[in-house]
Amino acid sequence: MIKAILWDFGGVLTTSPFEAFSRFESENGLPKDFIRGVNSTNPDSNAWAKFERSEVTMDEFDKLFEAESGALGHAIPGIEIIKLLAGDVRPNMVNALKICGVQYNCTCLTNNVAAGKGPGMTRDAAAQAEVAKVMALFRQVIESSKIGLRKPDPRIYEYACEQMEVTPEEVVYLDDLGINLKPAAAMGMKTIKVVSEEQALRDLSAAANLTFA
Repeated sequence: MIKAILWDFGGVLTTSPFEAFSRFESENGLPKDFIRGVNSTNPDSNAWAKFERSEVTMDEFDKLFEAESGALGHAIPGIEIIKLLAGDVRPNMVNALKICGVQYNCTCLTNNVAAGKGPGMTRDAAAQAEVAKVMALFRQVIESSKIGLRKPDPRIYEYACEQMEVTPEEVVYLDDLGINLKPAAAMGMKTIKVVSEEQALRDLSAAANLTFA
């Protein structure tokens, strides 16, 4: 029996930062998916992983990412990547969150960095106000930058279950990255990969036995 719904934030309740990465690459003559390639090289020990666990400062990340991307052929200051992280809120997904929150423990589990304003990582005050309204809908928000663990480390899913006081089998988990979903599924969670907003709402409706008007 499902008791809790675990939500990723970026790429689920907001548009994916990958869209912003693609625009940046196109505008700057970079190879397609170059930024994602940098982030997937040495994924547990690179600049991005360290920043999401708050093991390095913003200034250190800026220099580390520039060095790592430079080693792969195109040096990009890390600060430029941080500017691309905040997506646009998806109203239909937020509506689904509100409906789910009446019946289920809805918790946010997000990999983020200590940059910008708040867990949404936006650097714009108006956008942050919108994100804050969404975050207030959750029973709790678990941030990698605050607990020193990041997805897909299995320990962060164990931590989330402890915080929600449920077993993995009692959880539906939404994320836009398969690599994050795999260990959660192995633990027993029912997982939904968010490929599109329409698909996610359809799958969540079936899993939670709810209708999203």
